[in-house]
Amino acid sequence: MKESPTYKHARRDRRRTAIRAKIIGSAECPRLSVYRSLSQINAQLLDDASGKTIAAVATAGLKGDAGERTGKVAESYLGGLKLAELAKAKKVLRVVFDRGGFRYHGRVAAFAEGARAGGLEF
Repeated sequence: MKESPTYKHARRDRRRTAIRAKIIGSAECPRLSVYRSLSQINAQLLDDASGKTIAAVATAGLKGDAGERTGKVAESYLGGLKLAELAKAKKVLRVVFDRGGFRYHGRVAAFAEGARAGGLEF
């Protein structure tokens, strides 16, 4: 049986709330928040103590060498690399990963791998 979209969103919201109760970003170790839409991934480095966004990236239309990855997974990996580059420019090396209630699988995992390959630790 197929799930209704409303039920699916409610389940993701519950997971997201549970994750956010445990994860807090700071200036030294910001929260890397990921949102996966149908077409792209949006990610931000957030300092929850001051409520500021340190860096942000969207993966739409990113091109480059992503190894054997193709399509949106390749864009996600490149987005992770780009965010790591922006974070290094702001002198941020450690982050806590907030998957936003999405499964750590596919594009979300590729984004995290790209961020790690770019030099972020989490």
